[in-house]
Amino acid sequence: MSKTDSLAAVTPPQPHVGLHSAGQFEAWRERLLAMPAPKPVITEVGKVTEVGGGVAIVTGLARALADELLVFECGVHGIVLDLEPGRLGVILLGPSEFITLGEDVRRTRKVVSVPVGPALLGRVVDAMGHPRDGLGPIEAIAETPIEAEAPGILSRSAIFKPLATGLKAIDAAVPVGLGQRELIIGDRQTGKTSIAIDTILNQARSEVTCVYCAIGQRGDAVSRVIAALKKGDMMVRSIVMSAGDEETPGLAYIAPYSAMAMAEYFSDQGQDVLVIFDDLTHHARSYRELSLLLRRPPGREAFPGDIFYVHARLLERAGQFTQEAGGGSITALPVVETQAENLSAYIPTNLISITDGQIYLSPRLVRRNQFPAVDLGLSVSRVGGKAQSRTLREVAGNLRVTLSQFEELEDFARFGTRLDDTTRARLTRGAAVRTALRQAERDPMPAAEQLAVLIAAMEGLFDALPEEQLSDAISRIRATPRKRFQFIGERISENKELSKEDRDRIIIAARTALSATRSDQTSYTDGGSYGPDA
Repeated sequence: MSKTDSLAAVTPPQPHVGLHSAGQFEAWRERLLAMPAPKPVITEVGKVTEVGGGVAIVTGLARALADELLVFECGVHGIVLDLEPGRLGVILLGPSEFITLGEDVRRTRKVVSVPVGPALLGRVVDAMGHPRDGLGPIEAIAETPIEAEAPGILSRSAIFKPLATGLKAIDAAVPVGLGQRELIIGDRQTGKTSIAIDTILNQARSEVTCVYCAIGQRGDAVSRVIAALKKGDMMVRSIVMSAGDEETPGLAYIAPYSAMAMAEYFSDQGQDVLVIFDDLTHHARSYRELSLLLRRPPGREAFPGDIFYVHARLLERAGQFTQEAGGGSITALPVVETQAENLSAYIPTNLISITDGQIYLSPRLVRRNQFPAVDLGLSVSRVGGKAQSRTLREVAGNLRVTLSQFEELEDFARFGTRLDDTTRARLTRGAAVRTALRQAERDPMPAAEQLAVLIAAMEGLFDALPEEQLSDAISRIRATPRKRFQFIGERISENKELSKEDRDRIIIAARTALSATRSDQTSYTDGGSYGPDA
């Protein structure tokens, strides 16, 4: 039946004189009675009995489900977190000031979902996927729930491809692989976010898509991250999600799950994705705040008993997946903050046990102006050399041993003990290698340049060089692979070892660069061509 016929069937004839008879009216009445009765629509309506602090207590919705999305009369959304007889504990995804006692609450029969698709690349969004950059609406392909079951063992494959961070200290001694979960841990102001951002910037040399999730960060800090990504031409391949500290704790709680859902879309398309969670300490505190407001029983450090599961079900969704499961990968770099170098605190130990290794940033190295402040003694990658190219693995194999021996001798030498020539040589070599691992922010280094610098350091070419000349010497050595040794990049891309002839050629080129550095320094000191009067 067409729309016109349907309207005619239910619209009675108008009683104009001489146009319609009683028979026509009876025929209309019979058609109306023959039509099926519309199905009744049942709408469940609850009431707000308590509200405040980012949570609300709702009654009257006995059929509501866990994690279901509710809509308050004022337009604010909430998620059912607690199911108790006669009451629901709801975390709010908007300001609680807009909600009044006795306000109506309705079910949506849906869970929290976020938009996914390529249209999100280059955008800044909130935890619900709404744009925050003023560039208009996002034309998403679909919406997907933020909670998803982690892929099983049969959907995963071994981690074998490296994810280059561009940082010598990490790529050489603590390699990260595609699909790995590597924790970045350290005290405040030790450079945790800088390592994460440099890793994203280094993906300009790869095809990895990046998602940066800022949890509880200040607005100016997120703005600096966005500016760095734009300057490094990585914003067009990145998604920035921000759940600031001024927003409701419910948004901070769902933010990492929303970021992971967006990453899973690209992974299902066979792409490699890097996800940064900065940081999960704020996420745990937000969940603790919500749990205490909902009167859940507190445990250690007042965290609820399921805090381990909160992070485990998030990070277990990362991994390297088989071709049957899409063939993509999700690499997770969660950030966690420690206090006074206490690695045995509750949240840090939880995350250390969940992840596949940790990069520990030491305040002691920060005080020595050693950046990045990676403590190789406490940092570990449980994937190890499987996610490292053979070229770099061969050169960096003795790096950790050299530095550990140097630190032990350095502590011993502080007592003023007389040292023999061999011990002094080891101290000099160790100090030069540690200084060679220094690297400026926002300057990720290609693997070929890292290789040349590490070979020069391990061969002792920096031993007799003053520290103030080392930066210029490293710059000259970094330029050497770009100019003369394209074969280094080929060896790395083909995952082949360097031959003795290749290694000798790199050492000769490094000596030449260092000779140029010394001659320039001498010319400047003597008032030569680089002197003040030039």
